[in-house]
Order: sequence, then C-alpha cells, then structure tokens
Amino acid sequence: MYLIRGQSNLELFKKKFPSTFVSATIGNFDGIHLGHQSIIEQVKRRAKENNLLSLVFITEPHAEEYFLRAGTVSSAPPRIMPWRAKFEHFKLNGIDFCMLLKFDRKFKSMSPNNFLSHILEKMQVKSLIVGDDFKFGKNRAGNFEMLKEWGKAKDVYISNIETFSVDGERVSSTMIRNAISEGNFNLAKKLLGRAYAFSGKVVYGNQLGRKIGVPTANIWVPNQKLPISGVYAVKCFVGNQCHGGIANMGIRPTVGGDRPILEVHIFNFQKDIYGQRITVQFQEKIREEKKFEDIDKLKSQIFTDIKTAKNILDA
Repeated sequence: MYLIRGQSNLELFKKKFPSTFVSATIGNFDGIHLGHQSIIEQVKRRAKENNLLSLVFITEPHAEEYFLRAGTVSSAPPRIMPWRAKFEHFKLNGIDFCMLLKFDRKFKSMSPNNFLSHILEKMQVKSLIVGDDFKFGKNRAGNFEMLKEWGKAKDVYISNIETFSVDGERVSSTMIRNAISEGNFNLAKKLLGRAYAFSGKVVYGNQLGRKIGVPTANIWVPNQKLPISGVYAVKCFVGNQCHGGIANMGIRPTVGGDRPILEVHIFNFQKDIYGQRITVQFQEKIREEKKFEDIDKLKSQIFTDIKTAKNILDA
C-alpha cells in the first residue's frame, strides 16, 4: 500500500504512477466501523470490475481538531483511532493507496469546484463512492448533486451509500465514541465488527510501577483525545501472543501527572518490550481514575484492581 502525505505530494505521486486510474472514497473513517467497511468493499469491487486501483482519502487533522487549534470551537470529539491505525487497517484490507488530505487554511478555503479539479481530477478518480451525508469544499457547500453533475461531465461513476444500520440504529462514529466512553465495549464491538483496541509503541516512563512491584508498559498516545479514561481489564497482544492485563488511561494525579498516558500491567510477563508496538484490547471498565492520599493507598488499590481484572478475564 502506498501512502500519499498531503496535497504537496500529489505531483510526486502522479510522476511515480502516471497511468493510474482509481476507484475512491473520502471521509474521516474514524473507527472504520461497519458502515465504513461497506463503502470500502464497494470501492474495491468497483476497482476489480473496472481494472482500477483502490484509493481512500482521509483528512488529517479532522476538521473539528483544526478549528479547535484555531480557537473557533470549544472542543473536538475524541478519536476512536489515530491515522496510523486507519492506514494499517486499509493496508490489511487490500486498499492500494491512501491519501492524507492535509486540513489547513488553504484546504478549508478550497471551493467545491477546485476540490473537484485540483484533487479528484488530478488523482484520476474514475469511480467515487461516498456516504449519504458527504459534503465537501468551503463551508461544506459541495453536495452529492454537484458530484453527480461533475461525474456525468467527466465520465466518472458516482454513487452514495445509504445509511448502514444495526438493529434499526444508524451506525456512526459518534455512537461508537459514546459507547466506548461509557464502557459499553459489547456495543462498540457490534458496531465496529471487532473489539475496540488501541495500538502503540512502548516508551520509557518514570519507572514508578516497577518500584511498587507492578511494572507497566507505557504506550505512546497521540495528542488527540481518546474516548477512554480510567482503569480497565484488557487483553494485550505482544507479537503473536495474547496476555491478560490491566490498563490505566489518565494523567496519574497521585504522582503529579499532567498529560494523559496509557499504562498497561501485563500479567505474568517479564520481557523487555521497549520500542515494540503492542495492541491493547479493552474488555471492561473497572473504575474511574482518582487521586489517592499517598503511594501506599494507590498501591493497595492497584492490587485490588488486578484481582478484579483477573476475575473479569477469567469469567
């Protein structure tokens, strides 16, 4: 799979793949839930049937995150998955190209017509499948009718996918974020088509867990918010092996932390895994993070949490 990092690399892509015509889709694809998967499968089917290659456009950062940085909105929703996880998912599912559309001032101000000519035409899109709520261009002025008119003029197949529902409810990233935030991992799994998990590289921490007899793997997390907070029973995948564990996602107020960190204590595990990527699959929420009076009380609670997690995982 080939990654195109931003519009500035579009010309380089065209030089490298001058005769490439693609079947494409575009969106945030946060979580890559069942509705997203339906779109992706149709993109791949169109590519196969029409001798095209498959392409997914994703915006980075999300629009809400851009406006938050610009100070024009109060908050951005947590991310179900960072862009790297999306890329890996597309790669595993046979997508040929992924393009990160850099959401910046220039992209925000791009008219719908310029988006069509400067992005879709330059990428030689011959088939485009979008969700039923897709909008594009400055002030989200571009709509599906405009896409259809453009497609008719340029001989590009245009289609939109109707709402994907489970048990009569529209599947959406918002619904999944809420489910994860509330600790409803069964619902999240149902809507995602897989268990909710986070993958990241193990980095060095302050070694506090090791000092109190509960060594932890600190996992690097992006600057964007995640929809998890608190203490969880988890399954940890290290290489091809699965281990039980307990995870804390938070700032660690008892030890004066100020930045969210994902810490995982893997049961009966002694290997050095610094620098490795591991996957943490969330099973059940145990409690919210809290500040304790001292380290001894924190340590006592951690051992209670470990016992609770083991009971959950053995159930």
